[in-house]
Amino acid sequence: MQNNPSRRDFIQKAALTAGALPFLSFSDTSASSVAALPPIIVFSKHLQFLDYQEMAEKAKEIGFDGIDLTVRPGGHVLPERVKTDLPKAVEAIKKAGLQPLMMTTAVEDAQGTDEVVLRTAAEQGIKYYRMNWYKYNENESMPASLEKFQKQVAALSQLNSKLGLIGCYQNHAGKLIGASVWELYQLLQKANTEYMGLQYDIRHATVEGGMSWENGLRLLHSYIKVLAIKDFVWAQEKGKYVVKNVPLGEGMVDFTIYFQLLKKYGVQVPISMHYEYDLGGAEHGSKTPSVDKQVIYDAMKRDLKKVKELWTQA
Repeated sequence: MQNNPSRRDFIQKAALTAGALPFLSFSDTSASSVAALPPIIVFSKHLQFLDYQEMAEKAKEIGFDGIDLTVRPGGHVLPERVKTDLPKAVEAIKKAGLQPLMMTTAVEDAQGTDEVVLRTAAEQGIKYYRMNWYKYNENESMPASLEKFQKQVAALSQLNSKLGLIGCYQNHAGKLIGASVWELYQLLQKANTEYMGLQYDIRHATVEGGMSWENGLRLLHSYIKVLAIKDFVWAQEKGKYVVKNVPLGEGMVDFTIYFQLLKKYGVQVPISMHYEYDLGGAEHGSKTPSVDKQVIYDAMKRDLKKVKELWTQA
């Protein structure tokens, strides 16, 4: 089920994928160890106010190892323009000395535009993608909806195996399918899990799992292909408690136990850094954020430094 290479293996495979392009340095390329710091990439949603070249150069300057590129409606690359624009984005990322390791998409099945997006990504050497979330159909039973989407995930996994891609479904707090760990488990039961798994988001897992998130991680750890990292607190607003996103390490996520468990389970996969707290709209993918760009860059540097510290100390 698991596709969790060591950092060194990951780098070597990515270098082969890139062909003649030298795979530039990660911060830690020591001998393989389950405790080695995984590659850390940035979710380009938060840099959508920059063009491809500026985005890639700034990500490199900040210290990221690669890009999690938005290839979806409103993203850096629009699905209907994927054949022309994705190669341009990938070229800019490589030119900056980074790898286009991952993309975040609206892919839901193995047909139509979704198939074109995946085939184009495979041609460009992208390895991982995050798919869209499924929603329950109000006119059918929940088990029936899950069974239908389970088949779609299985079909995607078969296409992934032909293309050499690894698909990821993200757990997300709320009413979307996948808030519950058992929904995620069910979705993957008919899939080829070498090529289909999870983008595991500890922020959403903690919101939904409360004190039981460790059980959820125990159930799902072998399916994890990518990690999404962010933090939150429960805050009171207008007499109600709401989830408020905060900088990494300032919230309720127990990163010490979380990272210890990831090391225990041997989960060695790329980390996609998300910045969902107030950054003048950049947290939502704004192309015209209301704060100075340097505020956004400083936040990215701070959280990048923090995740490295937390991983090392765990």
